[in-house]
Amino acid sequence: MSKPLSLDLRERVVAAVTDGLSRRQSAERFGVSAASAVRWCALERDQGDPKPKAMGGDQRSHRIEAHGDFIMAAVAEKSDITLEELRERLAGVGVHVAVSTLWRFFARRGYTWKKRRLMRASKTVPT
Repeated sequence: MSKPLSLDLRERVVAAVTDGLSRRQSAERFGVSAASAVRWCALERDQGDPKPKAMGGDQRSHRIEAHGDFIMAAVAEKSDITLEELRERLAGVGVHVAVSTLWRFFARRGYTWKKRRLMRASKTVPT
């Protein structure tokens, strides 16, 4: 993933535009695209500085978090519910998510549970 260009470069491009150069001339002078110079000047005008926006991070968890109370109530109602059963309950109320989404939902809360399949009884050691 690429990184945003430095704040120093952005401020120098904006300062050159403020001093009278056009955005294209300023971009050519500092070796950046004209579109970048235009965006940085717009950021300066709108928010007071050409600082880049935050990159990365979670963009979609708010969709599942909106149903957090419903999910936790379903777990409280049936403590041994599987993620697949939980996914089906959510689908019943119109929320379509993947099992991995539910996994991350519980991981953010530090909530884990282990399940194992029933095994044949051991002949040598009780299990």
